[in-house]
Amino acid sequence: MAQIKVTLVKSTIGSTQTQKDTVAALGLKKIRSCRVHEDTPAIQGQIKKVSHLVKVETRKELCNYEN
Repeated sequence: MAQIKVTLVKSTIGSTQTQKDTVAALGLKKIRSCRVHEDTPAIQGQIKKVSHLVKVETRKELCNYEN
């Protein structure tokens, strides 16, 4: 399964309480803090709710092939 790197790029000052709670649920505390999450529908919904505050990068899982 793919992974998503979420980075907080804007302050939550002036945001609603539910947006602040969503940012905290994503594990982001300070500006430029980042977390890696599995790409699930729940995480996608949280990111959509605070898309104006975060930057999202996708990561593919690394496959270990034995030769």
